Amino acid sequence: MRHFGHLPPGLRATLFHQEPAEFTADSPQRLLAVALGATLYSPATRPQLAADVLKQAARGVVSMVLCLEDSIGDGDVAAGEENLVRQFTELAEMTAKNAKEAESPLPLLFVRVRTPDQIPDLTRRLGPAVRLLSGFVLPKFTALRGVPFLEALAAAEAACGRRLFAMPVLESPELLHLESRTETLQGIARTVDAYRDRVLALRLGVTDFCSAYGLRRAPDMTAYDVRIVASVIADVVNVLGRADGSGFTVTGPVWEYFRLHERMFKPQLRQSPFRGRAEELRTSLIEHAMDGLLREIELDRANGLQGKTCIHPSHVPPVHALSVVSHEEFSDAADILRPERDGGGVLRSAYTNKMNEVKPHRAWAERTLLRAEVFGVAREGVSFVELLAASVPHA
Repeated sequence: MRHFGHLPPGLRATLFHQEPAEFTADSPQRLLAVALGATLYSPATRPQLAADVLKQAARGVVSMVLCLEDSIGDGDVAAGEENLVRQFTELAEMTAKNAKEAESPLPLLFVRVRTPDQIPDLTRRLGPAVRLLSGFVLPKFTALRGVPFLEALAAAEAACGRRLFAMPVLESPELLHLESRTETLQGIARTVDAYRDRVLALRLGVTDFCSAYGLRRAPDMTAYDVRIVASVIADVVNVLGRADGSGFTVTGPVWEYFRLHERMFKPQLRQSPFRGRAEELRTSLIEHAMDGLLREIELDRANGLQGKTCIHPSHVPPVHALSVVSHEEFSDAADILRPERDGGGVLRSAYTNKMNEVKPHRAWAERTLLRAEVFGVAREGVSFVELLAASVPHA
């Protein structure tokens, strides 16, 4: 699979200076963590779940979480498990027979569970269809609650013979409350470090953080406008997102707002996205309550987060379009990492608009080139607007 692989090759050639690289579920862990991009959540109870996965794959989704936790009722868990196993089996059969699978490969598929015992149980029940499973999302993760989940994951991995990743969700009250935050973070850090080879990324449960204080951010506000939430994000990145080799990929929080039965863009924008309609496109985005999402995605990256949890397909194209490395960023990163710069120093950027200081900017440059490998580098003059307009489904 590859980001923007759903676009025609000719269109990709007009958009990218360096096209996104291909990757698979067996690619290196560090690359997959960044490649998650916009991770689309779906309740495991959906009756057409297999068809939904194929539909979203054809629209550019590369990672999905099928949820057995908060998105379904307590009384629906058993039915959700049965449906999940049935839909995985159907997907396995469909892809085995589908000669076009290589054109629209399945996304990385994860299951969000409630209890540790669900992990080995579901892995066993999936049978041969377990080959489609990339791992599990672990809710309300702390050192105390997390270890049983990770032990269950290790046992399930050994039993099925397939690499399975964990994505812990950081959303517990102990992490939010000031008096217990430091101890909780230190415990989480020790736990995930002990299972580093199995922890793909850490996810932030901002909705749970808000609920602890009866808060809900409005559609014109980002998570960073809610001070108590912003402080937790900062502390999580401080402890768990360091660039010195001890850190993990931390993903951006969910955006809760969307509008059903509306197209994101006016039809004429889809038909001719590269004819000087940038301002009209941006106005259309604001009219469709997307401006808050765009600002939050930009703030996610500025605050050290990668990718985003998504609960609606319309959120996926903006996340991916804003993940593409600009030509200017690529130029700066490549200059900083040239072998002859190993000794450090300061240089003027190729765009002659900033200073690149080699040693302080090295970690940024390395992260930028990894993102460039996964999401590609835009051609000079191609902006987020063109990338987004090209990515939005036409129907």
